[in-house]
Amino acid sequence: MAYPTPVLFFDGVCNLCNGAVQTVLKHDRRGQLKFASLQSELATELLPQLGIDPEALRSLVLYEDGIAYTRSEAALRTARLMGGSFAALYYLRLFPRSLRDWVYDLVGRNRYRWFGERAECMLPRPEWKARFVST
Repeated sequence: MAYPTPVLFFDGVCNLCNGAVQTVLKHDRRGQLKFASLQSELATELLPQLGIDPEALRSLVLYEDGIAYTRSEAALRTARLMGGSFAALYYLRLFPRSLRDWVYDLVGRNRYRWFGERAECMLPRPEWKARFVST
């Protein structure tokens, strides 16, 4: 099966993740990024094929051209795809990945405590619905 690309997988019940998705939706002027929650059918079908357990993640996953990027690499590649001033964040790759991922993991471990969580996945606005992939 052919999968859409690029797709940003996110924790659909995490307030921080939902806020990040809404930011990407507002600023991805080319509209190239698609979205799916880690709780979606697409995540449970595709990510295990790439060696990723969607239930064990505390990370965004960017799926692009057959490759899954996680943690800080997913976030920075997403910023680059957004374009505009967000693309400058990609230069944070100059820092060692171990340091970037340490910071990313610190936030990931504490995201529910710091930002809260929802009882269920967010529903996109009607104008954004076409950018969300369910299967």
